[in-house]
Amino acid sequence: MLRDVTIIGAGPVGLFGAFYAGLRGMTCRVMDALDEPGGQLIALYPEKPIYDMPGFPEVLAADLVKELARQADRFGPEYVLGETAKTLENTENGFRIGTDRGEYDTRTIILCAGLGAFTPTQLGVPREADFLGKGLSYGVKNKSDAEGKRCVVVGGGDSACDWALGLLDVASEVTLVHRRDGFRAHEETVRQLFTSPVKVRTFEVVTELIGEDNIEAVKVRNNKDASESLIECDRVVVCIGYKSSLGPLRDWGLELQKNKIVVDTTMRTNIPGVFAAGDVCAHDAKLDLIATGVGEVCIAVNYAKTFIDPTAKTFPGHSSDMDLPQLRG
Repeated sequence: MLRDVTIIGAGPVGLFGAFYAGLRGMTCRVMDALDEPGGQLIALYPEKPIYDMPGFPEVLAADLVKELARQADRFGPEYVLGETAKTLENTENGFRIGTDRGEYDTRTIILCAGLGAFTPTQLGVPREADFLGKGLSYGVKNKSDAEGKRCVVVGGGDSACDWALGLLDVASEVTLVHRRDGFRAHEETVRQLFTSPVKVRTFEVVTELIGEDNIEAVKVRNNKDASESLIECDRVVVCIGYKSSLGPLRDWGLELQKNKIVVDTTMRTNIPGVFAAGDVCAHDAKLDLIATGVGEVCIAVNYAKTFIDPTAKTFPGHSSDMDLPQLRG
């Protein structure tokens, strides 16, 4: 079925875009390779608190996704989940998107693919795959899994430092292992880390995971003197980054800047009728934040509306003056 707009990416930016498309009276389809909406927020850190969304002094990532989906569902968008957008061809009415399961016609497209397809960076040690789900995880999906456990967090970025601090209220002890003494995390987070009960071990790397059926310890090597030692633990949380890729979108003829899609001030790409918003896009004032991403997708939706109907106004009006469908659920 032909839709006015297909949003590729069901993360927070894509979900808010679906709401805004409904606000503009556009039929909308939301497509994502993952099996449920939420993008990185659900796949990587559903229990991580978010503090910088307007109206939410503090909200868990999973709860933010739930409310964004509820907001979008006011207009009943079509969801196509568990399918990867692979091919793009022009049609008389706009575009045809080919996935690994079918084809979908649309007048316009808004790319809200976040980091694109992402996979966690691994430790690269023996038996790593064997311990996955048996004490080893990449990020934290359920804090309750760390209840009463001795946790080792590996990494020095925002995710590693945030989780080292975030697990203190459930774990029996938390150790952070980082390969150097410089941290990529926000300076305030680093300050909190060093004044907390977290045991911080710098200039060390994990070289071995030890245990029978579950992790019982890790072996670490000091980068400065090559000495080795054991850290007894029940859980290892790896937060050393993710490898991301635009995947098949790279073959669509889009203008790219590294792993991002170049847009203008109206969120247009170099392909007429195709827009981009959120972490996937690049422009001179770009900040990779959810808060800025939802603003970008509003711009994209409004200009997609005028692309379909040149007589439509770009300014959508004020939602408080509109008679909207009732919230569902």
